[in-house]
Amino acid sequence: MYARGLTLFRLSVFVFTVAITARVHGQSSPCTAHSETPDRALLGRAIDNQKKNDAALDVYERIERVEIRRSLRDAQPPQVKVSRVIPSGTGMDHIPLGPDGKPSDAAAYRAELEKLERALALIVDGARSQHEGLEKYARRRKERNDMIEAARSAFLFTFIACEPRDARILLKYRMDPNPAFKPTTRSTSFYTRIRGTLWIDEANGQLARIEGEVIDDISLGIFLARVYKGSHFMQDRYEMAPGLWLPTFSEYDFDGRRFFMNFSLHERTFYSNYRFIGPPREALRAIRAELGTIPRPVAGP
Repeated sequence: MYARGLTLFRLSVFVFTVAITARVHGQSSPCTAHSETPDRALLGRAIDNQKKNDAALDVYERIERVEIRRSLRDAQPPQVKVSRVIPSGTGMDHIPLGPDGKPSDAAAYRAELEKLERALALIVDGARSQHEGLEKYARRRKERNDMIEAARSAFLFTFIACEPRDARILLKYRMDPNPAFKPTTRSTSFYTRIRGTLWIDEANGQLARIEGEVIDDISLGIFLARVYKGSHFMQDRYEMAPGLWLPTFSEYDFDGRRFFMNFSLHERTFYSNYRFIGPPREALRAIRAELGTIPRPVAGP
């Protein structure tokens, strides 16, 4: 129950990054001197773009470097996990890599690719054994989409300032819980306890950065766990391909309680090497082609 609750909370944090609504104070674009584009139109573009970015994660692979700290006081992360993350049709397959982002054990790496190949082949062939996984993944996506829709009315946005990032201009907004919002599920109730700041690329209508803070304790399950007020998170996004903005860095700093024990979750994730691999049929061809370049392990005597 705790794991399910924490998963829902982290899902709500993810959806919070795309919860851009037209409930904005002010009408004209604040940064372009003679622009007639209203703020609500800009934010509408941003949410449409974000849905496309979200869908792209199902057809793009990437490298993730996750640094895990026991507390914010740790100067160096005691645990670092590097993995190649590949869409599997029913989720994401994480293949462990070495600290340099390359396979540290060729035989183990090949074995992981072969396992992914078999799973993709079953999906492409319509195997009955994959139906449950596909249905579960479809439910998760529907849950995420439902949360995105709920988030449209969950927050109010107020323009703060214009800020440069490289050669771009970002519009900075404050996000506050909408007092008129009525949650319909436990996961959407998280929105009433989160506030934050977001930055939107004005020219492209894309979410570039978001920071959020828990403003009231969040229960993850009856008497089981809660995330404490003051926990926070952030994410940076950049253009990885024309019109496609994907995460490059995220940070979670959560403190709370599980049963009768305190817990801390302090993770920094770096995303890189995005590459289009396609839906299962195309991904299967790509994985098989890659396996053809990796020597099979030599059997022992």
